[in-house]
Amino acid sequence: MKQFEHLIEVLIFGSRWLLAPFYLGLVAALALLLVKFVKEFIHFVPLVFTADESDVIIGLLSLIDVVMVANLLIIIVFAGYENFVSRIDTGDHEDRPTWMGHVGFAELKMKLIGSIVAISGIELLKAFMHVESMSNEQLAWKVGIHMTFVVSGVLFAVMDRITADKKTPHAPQSSDQDDGH
Repeated sequence: MKQFEHLIEVLIFGSRWLLAPFYLGLVAALALLLVKFVKEFIHFVPLVFTADESDVIIGLLSLIDVVMVANLLIIIVFAGYENFVSRIDTGDHEDRPTWMGHVGFAELKMKLIGSIVAISGIELLKAFMHVESMSNEQLAWKVGIHMTFVVSGVLFAVMDRITADKKTPHAPQSSDQDDGH
């Protein structure tokens, strides 16, 4: 029976490699996002010379938006792979990001929600740049969705803080503080 249990445990532990194709798919999505960025950039270049300031700002925000999504993908690929599949052995490579290998699930979740809030904020700013072409209802939906992301992010942070406080043992108070002096 012990051998059967060990076989099941080896199988379950090895099943983490089923996640590798998902991360490879995200790397391919990053390459596709590069195509999208190049397309946006090519569209943006003539705007700099002919469009008004608000259209240039919207063009820049669109580029930033794509970059934020690309950064998010990299964080998810690196942190997810290292947290759930295997360590990425880069040796002492000088370009290894300092956060790599130190982003746990809670930090990954916070980076994810933070990126979503930032992307949503950029989309909201783009909407405000053309506020005259939007109905009040459309603007209300955009603000409502953005605020939902913001509140969700704050609640995630509060929950993580509460669970982190419960995991950290509190140091006993010294006798100097016990008598109120």
